[in-house]
This record gives sequence, structure tokens and C-alpha cells, in this order.
Amino acid sequence: MMQVAKEAGQAKTSTNVAIALREVAKDFGAQSVVQNLSVEIGRGELFGLLGPNGAGKSTTIRMIIALTRPSAGQIEVAGWDVQQFPEAVKRSIGVVLQQTSVDGDLSVWENLEFHGRMHHIPNPERQARIRRWLDYVGLSDRRNALVKTLSGGMKRRLQIARALLHEPQVLFLDEPTVGLDPQTRRRLWEIIQDLNQQGMTILLTTHYMEEAEFLCDRIGIMNQGQLIELGTWGELRSRYGQAIALGQRSEQWETHFFSDLAAAEAYVDQLSERKGWLVRDSNLEDIFVSLTGQQL
Repeated sequence: MMQVAKEAGQAKTSTNVAIALREVAKDFGAQSVVQNLSVEIGRGELFGLLGPNGAGKSTTIRMIIALTRPSAGQIEVAGWDVQQFPEAVKRSIGVVLQQTSVDGDLSVWENLEFHGRMHHIPNPERQARIRRWLDYVGLSDRRNALVKTLSGGMKRRLQIARALLHEPQVLFLDEPTVGLDPQTRRRLWEIIQDLNQQGMTILLTTHYMEEAEFLCDRIGIMNQGQLIELGTWGELRSRYGQAIALGQRSEQWETHFFSDLAAAEAYVDQLSERKGWLVRDSNLEDIFVSLTGQQL
């Protein structure tokens, strides 16, 4: 990956940590949106950040990518302090937003050409990179097509190609597969996995629980501005339970975690009323709902 040049009088921190947040907080007036957030994401890690709407995820991402200043705490990205060296941070990252952010009235190639010039990538290197990333995301045959004629999945793949054009060290994916059909979503999973296997550090936000289970090395769950859980998917399942029993009493659902299916079945068997109870393997959504009290 491209190395960011040193800022005047300041060298990058030599570390295996790609993103570090230390006691970060963000207030908007009297409202506390992010509170005392501390977490480290290693180089080459694919980290999933989950949380219900209003949990503080978007504000956290905006602080990390130098679009919003924290009220307190310190953030480092690719070894750079975000508040002291925001331009170095921006050169070190690629961002794919949930909203379509490519110009529909330009062609696929023109969008990448414009982005490459904004990052001062010289020719012929710029053209080589455009060809490389269009081929990587499967859009070489659409290079001259207007973006507004592309499908939603193609536009998302173009956004990924654009985010990678300047060869960032860290890639931010904000709900990259939302609204896409299952086939297109799985194709993007393949791209994300492959980038990570090549060594790219990726921070992913998603509302699809199976996406986080499948892709992420570690998962952080935010609620009400705080990081309330952190671990691998395997660690979370071991912590809360490999199996779950769900049943409806009156108008409310009850959920109980157990170490395994046999324990869950034994619990249901001893109930006086077993009708309507379900026993199955637990999943990430079960844990999320248990922690936050609401579904994504």
C-alpha cells in the first residue's frame, strides 16, 4: 500500500495498530453522543461496528475520518493523530458511503479520472490504477458508461474502486450492501474478503447480522454512545451461549441463552406450557437484541 509522506517535522507512529481511539467523546450542546470510547483496531483487521440507529456509530466514523472534531480524547489512524494531521489521515484512508456519492452525469472512467487527479496521481500511473481497479471490481466493460445507467450494485462497486484508487491503508465501508440483491451482496462480500486477505484494514458498519458474522475478525457493539461489547463472533457466542430458547408469553417474547442445544431443550421440556417455544443455535442478532433491547 502507498505510504503517506511525513508531515513537516512529524513522523508517523510505528505501530501495528491501524486505528486507535482513547477515551473519545463527542457532545452536541448538552447532548452526549459518544462517551469515553476506547478501542484499537489492528493493521489488517476487518472490524465490524454495530449498533442501533442513534447509537453513535456515524458520529464515531466521522471523527475517525477527520470530518468531525471530538470533544475529548485522542484518535490515531495509520499512525497519524487525526486532530493534528487531518490531511495525512485523509490520504491514508478510503471511504465508501452508504449513499451513492459518484457523479451520475459522468462516465465510470471520468469519475475515477477526477478522483485520481484530486489525489495528484500522475499519468501514466493514474491510468494503470484505473484499469487495475475497474478490472478488480468487474467494471472494465462499463468504463465509458454513464454512472446513472448503472445498477445499484455496479455503483457500489465503482465507489469501492474509487476508494481504492489512491491505495489507502485503511478502508471504511458504511453499510456497503444495503438495498442490494442477494447475489450482488455476496459478490461484494467476496471483494471485501479478498481486500482484507491482501492486508487491507477495513472498518465495516452494517445492519446485516449475518454479514458481520461472516466477514468480521472482531465485532464491536455500540449503544447510547458507548461500546458495550467487543470480541470475535466465536467469543461472543461462547460468552452468551451457543443455543437459545425463544417463546411468547402474553404479548412479549422471552429469550434465554444456554451453553448448548441440549440445555435449551431441557429448559423448554420442564415448562408447564411448551407451546410456541423454539430452540435453535444462537446468532449475532440474538446477542444484539439482548444487549440493546431492539432490532437493527
